[in-house]
Parts: sequence; C-alpha cells; structure tokens
Amino acid sequence: MHERRIPEWLRHAPAPSVRGFAMLAAAEAVARGILISVFPLQMYKALQDAAVVSQVYFMIGIVSLVTGLLVPFLARFVPRRWVYVCGCLCFVAGSLLAIDGSASSTIVGLALTSIATVTTFVCFNAYVLDYIAKIELGRCETSRMFYSAAGWTLGPALGVILLHWWEPAPFLVAAAAAFTMMMMFLAMRMGNGKLITKSRAAPTNPLGYLPRFFAQPRLVAGWLFAVIRSCGWWVYVVYLPIFAIKSGLGDQLGGIALSISNAALFVTPFMLRWMQRRSIRYAVRTGFLVAGLLFGLAALMSGLPWIAVLCLMLGSFFLILLDVSAGLPFLLAVKPSERTEMSAVYSSFRDVSGILTPGVAWLVLLVAPVAAIFGAGATALLGAWALSSRLPVRLGKTGKRQIPVPETPVEPTPRLTSQRA
Repeated sequence: MHERRIPEWLRHAPAPSVRGFAMLAAAEAVARGILISVFPLQMYKALQDAAVVSQVYFMIGIVSLVTGLLVPFLARFVPRRWVYVCGCLCFVAGSLLAIDGSASSTIVGLALTSIATVTTFVCFNAYVLDYIAKIELGRCETSRMFYSAAGWTLGPALGVILLHWWEPAPFLVAAAAAFTMMMMFLAMRMGNGKLITKSRAAPTNPLGYLPRFFAQPRLVAGWLFAVIRSCGWWVYVVYLPIFAIKSGLGDQLGGIALSISNAALFVTPFMLRWMQRRSIRYAVRTGFLVAGLLFGLAALMSGLPWIAVLCLMLGSFFLILLDVSAGLPFLLAVKPSERTEMSAVYSSFRDVSGILTPGVAWLVLLVAPVAAIFGAGATALLGAWALSSRLPVRLGKTGKRQIPVPETPVEPTPRLTSQRA
C-alpha cells in the first residue's frame, strides 16, 4: 500500500525570494502611484485653499511620524504578519473612504493611506532583512526599483485621467492593488519573520543613539541631505498641481508631469555609472546645485506658467540623481557597529520632511503666492549644495579603486502617500 505524501510546498512554505519582494513592491507602486497625483487635487478641490491644504498635510505628517515610531513597539505585542495585513487594510479603507469627495472623507482617507504606507514600509524592510542574504540586498533593492518603475511612471498620469473619466475609478484601482498586495503577502507565507533566539535584553532604543549621531558631523550632514532632497519632492508633488490649477493650466498637468519625471527611474543605472566614473561628492553637489537653480528659476518665471513647470520638471530629474547619490555619504560614514541604530535614526528623514515642508509652505502662503514655495525649496536645495562642499573630494574612492556602494537597503526616496518611490 502506497503512502500518500503531502506536497512539500504545502508542508513548508518556500523561502521568500528577491523576485517575491519585488512583486510586493510593484503592487504597492500601483496602489500609491495611482493616488499620488489625485490626493492633492482632491484636497484642493475640497478645501479651496492652498494654505489649508498645507495645514492638513502638516498634521498628517505628524500622525505619520508617530505611527512610524509606534510600529516597532506594536510589533512586540501583535504578530508582524497582522501588522502588515492591517496596513494593507488601512490602505483599502482610506482609498474607499476618499471616494466620497467631501473634505472630511478626503482628509481621513489621506491619513489612513499615510498610516498604511509607513506601517507596511517598516514591516517590509524587516522581512527583507529576515529573508534576503546580505550579499543579495543590493540586487533586492535594484529589483524593487525596477519592478516599481512602471507603477510610478504610469500611475500619476493614469490617476488624473481616471479621475476625470469617473471620480471613484482611481480610488477603486488603488484599493484593488492594495488588496492584491495583501493577498500576495499572505501567499508568500512569511509569518512573523525569522526568530533565531529570544533575547532577554530590552530592544535598543534608537533615541539613545541621538547624542552619538549629533556628535558626528558627517552623519548629521548625510541626514540633512536626505531631508532636503525629500522636501524637494514634497514641493514638486503637492504644490506643482496646485500651481497648475491656479495658473489656468488644468488639473491634469501635475499628474502628467510627475509621470514624465518618474520615467527617469529607467535611467538610474546610467546615473549610477556616471557617478562611479566621477565621485559621490560631485554627483551630490551637481544634483543639489542644478535642482536648486531650476526651482529658483521656476519661482522667478511664475508669470509664464509653462516655463515654470518645465523648470520644475527638469529640476526633478536632478532630484532623481540625488535619490541615487545623496544617501551614500551617510552610509559611508556609519560605523559598522552602529549601522542598525543609525539607520533607524536616518529613516526619520521621511517624516521630518513631511512635517517641515507643509509647515514652511503654510507660513509662506500667508504672505506670498504658491510660486514662492518653489523659491523656498530652491533656498533649501542651494543650502544643501553649500553644505556638500564639506564632503571629502574623493568620497567613495580609495586611490584608483572605487569603494563598492554599500548594500544596506536604505530607502532612497520619500515613501509617504503624497510622494513617489
């Protein structure tokens, strides 16, 4: 009598692969990319005041920051897989709630999707560190960006097109993509991650490393580069669509411009090669200088809206160059023994920029038009260019041999709902 054996794939889930994580990222890119250009339009349509929109984004930024700090604490009491699932469900709920179009529903919907973004981001990174070997981290990050590129390139333009065709459409697509992401996650059967041994020591508090962080100027400078780069994306994603509407260019221009800008993701390998032939310092300085000059020119040319928009789009290309290069000064300055804790400190740049940008924009709009926000962004970018003059001339190189780019998976770009990947 033959014994029936249970298939191996049912008894033991296969280890999650680089491709599996990349597909999760692709589903997230569709969910967030489709709404990235829609939420600013819906917010402005519901509130009819750019200053009030800035206030709302400021408050949601604080909520996102608090959520990011609480997720690791919550994961100590709730299994990580359910934290991730709850994040996906928050995205679905936020997308469906925003269909209503009222001010309150739009604000709550944006808040829920922001909470979902930071929650799934924290869990995603933890799973990557659990299941992807250290030597594969670089390939995992490259695959994630490649698989996500289509969603971030097509999503913004498609979002505004669907919004005009049928208002609930982009929100339904985003909800479906978030639900698909949740089902893909459950199919990967990652559980709560790997648990080698149960430590009796209390987990390290990243805040305890703040004195060491501030005592190292190169780490502080690297963090400031990330914050200011992220602020540039906030200005581009949120305030370009509002500027286009107020200038009579229509409410579809912002999404189309963002899609065109995101298409530059496909040339990031060439940017990396260009940077490797020169130096990290040269790439960082070039990115901040040219982006700052173009944002400043957009502010000066606001009387000619098409010229201003073109300047901002060209500036976003150099923001992508900064996505490739501006995180490296921090990674190269971190001591190996402090990499985990300092990366936790570093990751706060997303939430800090999400609070700082709308807060400054709120103050600017009290005394000046929307175009002045581009000038404020230019000032910050040029300030970062001046600060980058202190970077070592041959940063990332030793003699004639280039130091390999660190393969720590630090998020290269802001990941809030209002920003692209």
